[in-house]
Amino acid sequence: MAKKNLSIEEAFDNLDTILEQLEDRDITLENSFKLYHKGMELLKHCNEKIDTVEKQMLQIDDNGEINEF
Repeated sequence: MAKKNLSIEEAFDNLDTILEQLEDRDITLENSFKLYHKGMELLKHCNEKIDTVEKQMLQIDDNGEINEF
């Protein structure tokens, strides 16, 4: 599945898997760097998704009017 199409939940699941792999004492330094980079890309993806959702949210003010969040 392309990273662009990952939901936030799927990205978090992938991050959990990466963390478990990084905790393995037998992981090579090279593989740990690869996993770290992949994890950082997933975090960036999550931040972009969250930013998009925040921009789309609406807030109702005290007067009952709808404003962008």
